[in-house]
Amino acid sequence: MAREFSFRWVKPAAVGAMLALSAFPTQAQIICGGHTYLVARLAEAFEEKRLGYGVAGEVAVFEVFVSESGTWTILMTDVKGQSCILAAGEGWEDTLATPVRQPGG
Repeated sequence: MAREFSFRWVKPAAVGAMLALSAFPTQAQIICGGHTYLVARLAEAFEEKRLGYGVAGEVAVFEVFVSESGTWTILMTDVKGQSCILAAGEGWEDTLATPVRQPGG
């Protein structure tokens, strides 16, 4: 019988991998999978919901997921539909967007 994948270790593993990257010139293991699956696991394990997204040219879509408790995840989906968790952490703070002033205005 197949065991359900436990998503609880993902955040510590992602943070550890990012720290390891800064100390060693090795490649970190990035967690990838289907978009629907990863989004469902973020909701289930961390109660994270999508805050917003941005498009990087014609290459990828980046999404930011956050929870009320302050956990956050950045998810990238490429043009082939493969999604990967690029970064995750705690202590998310919402800030108000400041309008950019136009010269002479």
